[in-house]
Amino acid sequence: MLHGSLLVSGFGMGLAVLAALGAAPASAQVVPAPGGVTTGHLAELCAAGQGTDIVAAAAVGYCRGFIVGVGQFHAEAAGTHRTRPPVYCLPEPSPTFEQAQASFVAWVRANPDQAGQKAVVGLLRWAAVTHPCPPAGARGGRR
Repeated sequence: MLHGSLLVSGFGMGLAVLAALGAAPASAQVVPAPGGVTTGHLAELCAAGQGTDIVAAAAVGYCRGFIVGVGQFHAEAAGTHRTRPPVYCLPEPSPTFEQAQASFVAWVRANPDQAGQKAVVGLLRWAAVTHPCPPAGARGGRR
């Protein structure tokens, strides 16, 4: 979802988080079993960025990695290949990771009925509401 220089800095952050995870105790699990990540859990991970400990760093790294992964898939599916219409359209300039995280967390808290959805579903619903696409033919400065 986020792009440009944020991906570069996010990549560097991701490497730092991966290195930190190697030093984390085995009992400090941040991510549930595969297939078990819900919208509510992703929002909790995104909100954990307030701390400075290794678990908070891992949580925010997971959150940002998830956001980037969904964003890249969306860009590929709705971008040049147009296999699907876009679900959302980012403004220029696009939001920072911090802005996206805070907005997503606030949306999940305001919409607790979405917390049990798969994380990818909730993230895309948030993005569609937060960054709707203009009607076809009126896209102008948005993508």
